[in-house]
Amino acid sequence: MPEGDTVYRAAKNLNAVLAGTVLTRCDIRVPAFATLDLTGETVDEVISRGKHLLMRIGAYSIHSHLKMEGSWHIYRHGATWRRPLWQARAILANASWVTVGFELGTLDVVARESEDEVVGYLGPDLLGPDWNPDLALANLRADPARAIGLALLDQRNLAGLGNVYRNELCFLRGVLPTRPVGEVNDLERMVALAHRLIDANKDRAERTTTGKLRGDTDWVYGRQGRACLRCGTRVRHGTLGDTELQLRDIFWCQHCQT
Repeated sequence: MPEGDTVYRAAKNLNAVLAGTVLTRCDIRVPAFATLDLTGETVDEVISRGKHLLMRIGAYSIHSHLKMEGSWHIYRHGATWRRPLWQARAILANASWVTVGFELGTLDVVARESEDEVVGYLGPDLLGPDWNPDLALANLRADPARAIGLALLDQRNLAGLGNVYRNELCFLRGVLPTRPVGEVNDLERMVALAHRLIDANKDRAERTTTGKLRGDTDWVYGRQGRACLRCGTRVRHGTLGDTELQLRDIFWCQHCQT
């Protein structure tokens, strides 16, 4: 699932081609909004909010979440699309560009003043102007018995982290993902590191947490069975989730993380 830095770049790229322009085509391929036509309306801006995208157009906001398979593409008129038409959930075009949202996990349209209905529950956005580390800390500490690996993924605590960052943060801070929040030393430093990591990657096409842009770009994520880059111990793999349906992969070094 795309993380906050990926969604930030998508919003930035979409904003560059849509903001301030008039829509010449609006085709929303979701039954509930299929009759809505914003052709002729001006796009004010496209922004990210955690892992969510908001396209502010006239009196409306088009809200999308990529989930696992979704993506937004940008094409010149007449260019060949890289994914089939049947996967398109939204097509928005102006005089110069065509933007297409493929297999979006969530797509809905709300009145501009009602955006809180779709994103109001989110905690402070790690890449947003509202970033507030003190509020993020207070949110995390509100449930001290909860595993830190679950609390970091809860977008109500802080918005933008996904499974890669969750695993990498726990490794870098020497903490098992299963350790209770209340037993994590220097939680402030973990939150600060989360902000530094995602901010450093927000304009990169290839994410890195090791500082390397090629090769070993992650410390533990996806490295099960391979040697820890710090101590050589084999990286382990498991799953963690609040319910069976929410289980996600976790990776850790049993020597470096306690």
